[in-house]
Formats: sequence, structure tokens, C-alpha cells
Amino acid sequence: MKFTLSWLKDHLDTTASVDEIADALTDLGLEVEEIANPAGKLESFTLAKVLHAEKHPDADKLRVCKVLTNEGEKTIVCGAPNAREGITVVLAKPGDYVPGIDVTLGVGKIRGVESHGMMCSERELELSDEHNGIIELPSGEVGERFVDWLAENRPEAVDPMIYIKITPNRPDALGVRGIARDLAARGLGVLKPLEIEAVPGGFASPIKVQIDPALKEKGCPLFAGRLIRGVTNGPSPAWLQQRLIAIGLRPISALVDITNFFTYDLNRPLHVFDAAKVKGDLRIVPAKGGEEMQALDEKTYLLREGQMVICDDNGVESLAGIMGGEPSGCTEETVDVFLESAYWDPITIAATGRALRINSDARYRFERGVDPAFTLPGLELATQMVLDLCGGEASEVVMDGAVPATTRAYRLDPARVISLVGMEIPEAEQRRTLEALGFTLNGDMATAPSWRPDVLGEADLVEEVARIASLTKLQGKPMARETAGVPEPILTPGQVREKTTRRTIAALGYNECVTYSFIDAKSAALFGGGAEATRIENPISSQMTHMRPDLLPGLLQAAARNQARGFADLALFEVGPVFSGGEPGDQVTVATGLLVGASAPRDPWGSRRPVDVYDAKADAEAALAAIGAPARAQVNRKLDAWWHPGRAGNIALGPNVLATFGELHPKVLREMGVKGPAVAFTIRLENVPFPKVKTPTRPALAISDLQAVERDFAFVVDTGTEVITAVNAAYGADKALIEAVSVFDQFTGAKAEEQMGAGKKSIALSVRIQPRDKTLTDAEIEAVSAKIIDKVTKATGGALRK
Repeated sequence: MKFTLSWLKDHLDTTASVDEIADALTDLGLEVEEIANPAGKLESFTLAKVLHAEKHPDADKLRVCKVLTNEGEKTIVCGAPNAREGITVVLAKPGDYVPGIDVTLGVGKIRGVESHGMMCSERELELSDEHNGIIELPSGEVGERFVDWLAENRPEAVDPMIYIKITPNRPDALGVRGIARDLAARGLGVLKPLEIEAVPGGFASPIKVQIDPALKEKGCPLFAGRLIRGVTNGPSPAWLQQRLIAIGLRPISALVDITNFFTYDLNRPLHVFDAAKVKGDLRIVPAKGGEEMQALDEKTYLLREGQMVICDDNGVESLAGIMGGEPSGCTEETVDVFLESAYWDPITIAATGRALRINSDARYRFERGVDPAFTLPGLELATQMVLDLCGGEASEVVMDGAVPATTRAYRLDPARVISLVGMEIPEAEQRRTLEALGFTLNGDMATAPSWRPDVLGEADLVEEVARIASLTKLQGKPMARETAGVPEPILTPGQVREKTTRRTIAALGYNECVTYSFIDAKSAALFGGGAEATRIENPISSQMTHMRPDLLPGLLQAAARNQARGFADLALFEVGPVFSGGEPGDQVTVATGLLVGASAPRDPWGSRRPVDVYDAKADAEAALAAIGAPARAQVNRKLDAWWHPGRAGNIALGPNVLATFGELHPKVLREMGVKGPAVAFTIRLENVPFPKVKTPTRPALAISDLQAVERDFAFVVDTGTEVITAVNAAYGADKALIEAVSVFDQFTGAKAEEQMGAGKKSIALSVRIQPRDKTLTDAEIEAVSAKIIDKVTKATGGALRK
């Protein structure tokens, strides 16, 4: 929505500056996008007087002028044919920027004569295209600012243009009067009264109007118009043309310019038909489908069935509420016109406009909602302007339908307003605000004006009061606590666990990914999904048809995209939900990390190596430790099909699997387009048991001042025996005294079998025994050692190595 300051002042009696108005508009919710102020680029130019002018000694077309300025007498070389003694001119001094030629002046020497400035033409100051000579002013004093002279003598030349962005819920602000009403309510002036006098009809209109009964309920509740005969459709007056040009519209003719003026001035779109081209009466009917209409934009549109049109005996003459037709349009030869004003249903207009892809000022306003009660008053005002500018005689008004009922009232609760807004706004101020915006108050009930279709409840009354009061006056205040003291934690234990896991894995050097919860059926099937229960009913694409059964598909796809762009070494992770079915209980939260390529960049010390299963295991154990998982757990190989069967494992507490780590199956990597090696881990966050004692404090550090004892044991076992079996068995020998068990040697291979027998190997364990209450005796230490030997031999089927 564009308008000029002088246009605004037609409706608002104000002394506010452009900047004050712009600030207020943005604060009121009418965001200012642009201010085009012509005076801004003319601030430095002053008036001067030519005292003497003579021909340049070395150039026939140049004149050397003595010019009186506010800095004394200056010599200026000028090539304008009208440069002569005695005229008042506009002076640009050295250092001034001349916008029309995009030059910053300096002292120049022209054919041997120094020139200390420039006398400007209108084109050089971007006032018009006139450049046949310099500006000659009929009045003005030497040294007077040119912008001040323009403001007094040619105000339209320095009239600022303001462009505001209108939100869809404020159709009333699509007219200059609606903007003035908001500013008046804010206190930036007084809204001038709008005087509406009915124009008496001198004769009955030969053109009648009729609305199809099917459209009166939803389509066109009211259609009115009148014939004006004997008009002269010449150019519109200068003031009207200047206003339209200032907002970017091209003046066409007086009749058309009047309708454009009312569209922007009062948000009342109108249309004029050349009455001589209308055959019979005008009827608003739904299109049958297949009709063609040549519109005013010089395009021909094929109408669809049901689209609302204005017809006469010739056929379709106008696309109702959107655009008129070329055959019945007004020209310079037009003598009799039919001026129409109607109220159109916003939804119907929007549907037709979108279907035909027509954008017009009328459609823009009608589909947002114009004032239905202003349909007839707008017709009277437009009639009077046509008579004033084009002459002629008006007929009586013809109409069909009635103004639709828009009356609605809502309760104003001043205390509730203060509570919601957070500012102390007196009740009298609240009522004054609503009345200034056009609301009618009857007790505590506020009736919304007909031009505000967006006001649909008590909350909208609160918004209007707050908007005018200015939310910039709000002062931040802390909310009162429900209870005294330290507030209770906001995050649940599960949310805390997710946060801790995310930070821990990131600290290990992984980059977090956020992938879609939807994947394609093929990828889902690779990871145990793709069932009908997880299929999306209405997927947004063929690549997002199923809920993901695991986080690995998304991470592998991200890895493949990175490898395709030259990034071979990757460490990615994600924390999020996975889905085994379509019911609420079929969703769990997991954390998954993926390592691809090498573990380190190239360096001179040979530290670069491919990632392996132990990298994934170490990172999984670090994340489990951070969220409080038990330090002692079993490792089993009851794996899903997408893990490498010999190079992966589960970290579990009995049947409860806490995490899975290891290499991914080569088949899966090929299907996902990832070049290995690739290892990963998945932590099932909900399977990790929470601590039995819930306290925000850490437990006391358990430390003993007694000396620990370390004993080493070597066992001969079968080569297929897992080391973890021996370690867990040693731990179980005495959980109170045994603090740590570690493997410090494995003896395998041909030499081991030569010494210990075929199919055998040696496992050496170091066991740390930490007494708590007293120093252990030799007998007690021997007893613990015997338990260790017994437990390990039973668990592994091996024997103590001799």
C-alpha cells in the first residue's frame, strides 16, 4: 500500500513529520517498507541570482556568469541557452551531489575559465525530463534552500511517498483513510470527517441490475450502480494525476483515474462501463463454462463453470470483482457511463482469481474484505467526483440485494486486558482507543465496525487496545515463582539423559546430524523395517514412504553424500526416535554414531589407520558411562542382520541390550552406496537403568586407605573362548573385594599350540584386590585367589596354566 504525505493529510489533521509517522505505523503493525522522500536529495541546493552573463572567450555556446550566492559572488561557466542576467536559479556548489547526472561537483576549469558550481536544470535534479535550459524561478531569495521554495510553491515535487506492508487481517488499511484512522487513534492527529451527501438522480437509469438468486447468499449480496450521461472523459486534473504517479500508477483518463483514486483513498474498488456498449441490463450470474472474456489487461480468459461474472445481452462484460472487460471499457469518446459499486464474497473472488491467475487491485482488496456498509456511500462520493471532473447528469441509483449483516459485539473486560497485555491501561483509555478505531461501546459490549472483518472475538479487542497503546512500552518483569526457594528441575530424567548423550558424543569428535524420520521402503527393509504398520498414508515423496526403523539409514545416506563430494573420513551421530510399528509404544529413542574412513588425518608419524570395531566400542562405552550405565556388562553376539556377524556385539545386562557396536555388513554398505570401512554403535537410551537413588548430588567418593593387592593368573583355554567370559567370571569371584580385572597378555598361534596342545591359547589376567575394612592376611588373599581360579575354570572350561 503506497500513499503520499499530502494524501494522508487529506484525512488526518497532523503536524507530525514523516519519520514520526513511519515509526508510528510500524509500531501499529503497518510495517513501513520504504520512504521515498524527494526532498532528501535536494537538501544541499540553494537559490542564487545571475548578476552578469557574457560569452565565453573560447567557446560560442558557453557563457561566463557572475552569480550572487549566500557565500558571495561566484564565477560559473554555463552552457544553457537561457543563462542570462537577472534570473533566479538553483545552485549546486562544489561538493554537492547532483542526482540526475550522478556526479559530485568540484571546482573545474572549462576552456581556461574556473567554474565554482553549477546552475541546474530540472532533469539534473530529477524533477522532470526538462533539460533544454536551467531552472528559472519566478521568486525566491538568494541563499534560500530550494526544498523550502518547492514546499511553498510546488509542494507536490517534494511530497514524500510511504510504502507499507499490509498483513492479510487488515483490509481496512488498504485505504488511506484507514491508515489515517490508526494514526489518529495513536494520537498523531485528528481524523477529519468524511462528508457524504447523496447525489439526487435526475432520471431513471435505463440500465437495471439483477443478481442471480443462487449468488445472493454467497457471491454478491449487493450490487448497485447508476448511469451518468453527458460526461467528458478527458485527462484527469493535475492533482489527481500527481497522486497516482506518486504511488506508481499510470494516469489513463478521468473516469478510470477516479476509480483508481477511490480504490486507494477509501478502499472502495469501483468499475465504469461505457453505457453505449452495454446491451440490456447487467446481470451477475455464474459462468456456464467455456465462455471467453477479453479483459482490460489485453488478455483473453477462458472461464470455468461457476465463476461469477457480470453479463448483458452481448455476453460476459466483466469478471466480477476482479477485472472489467475490454469491449465495454471507457475511452475518450465515451459520453454515457454506468458506474457500479458492489460487495463481493471474499472466498469466491479469491478462488476465481487464483484459478485464472489474475492479479488486480480490486481482487487484492475484495478477497481480503472491503467495507460492505460503504458500498452505497462510496457510489455517492464517486458519482460526485465524476460530475465535478467530467460533468454530466446522474440517474437514480439502481440496486439489487442488500448490505450483508456484519453486526457483532464482544465484551470488553478492562482487567483482562491489563492482565494479558502486561501494562496498566486505564479503562477510560481502553474505551477511547476502541471508539477512535470506530467501535461502538454500549456498556461493556463493543460492536466492531463494518470495515474490520478481522475482529472476531474478545481477544481481538485486547489486541487493538495493546496495538494502539504500543507494546514498546512494555517493561520486562520476572514472573513470580509458585514456590519459594530453588525451583524444581524442568527436564525429565529422559530428557537429561538425551542431552548428556548428545554432548558426550559430540565431545568425542562426532558431528551431529538431524535427518528425516521418513525413509524409502528399500532402505527401511535393510534395517528390519518397511512393514505396512510403518508406511506413511500420504508421503511427501517416494523417498519418504516409511517411518525409520533405525537411525543408521539416515546417517549412511549422509555419509554417501559426503563421500560423493570428496569427504572420505566422517564421524556422524544422531539422537532421535525410531519406530517398530504404528502404535504409541512402538517408538523408542536411541543414539547412533557412525565412523567411516580413517581414524586420523595423514601425518609423518603413521598414526592414520582405518576405523575398526574397537573405536566404535570405546565410544559406545564412553557414552554409556556418561549416562550412568553399570560398568560391568556382558557382550553377546545376538545381532541384527545389518551388523557384521563376526565383528560386532551387544553390550547387555542379561537379556537387556544397552548398546550394539561393530562393523556394518558389507552388503548394507553396498546398498547404501558407502565406501568402507564403516563402524557404528547404537545406544538404546531407554534400556539403560536409572539409578535407584534419585538425588541431585553425587554420591560420596568411596576410597580406601588400605593397600591394594594385585595377583596375576594365566589360564589355558580353547582358542574359541572369549576373553570377556574369563574377565566377567573373575569379577564374580568376590564382588566386594575385587576392584578391577584386566587382560595383560594373550598367547596364541602355532607356538602356543605346540606348548599347550592343539586348539589352545593362554589368557593372562591381572586382578586388583582392594580391602575396605582391614588389611588382608595371606590366608584371606589365597582364599580369594582360589575363588578366582574356580570361577574362571568353570566359566571357560580351561585350567590354570602351569
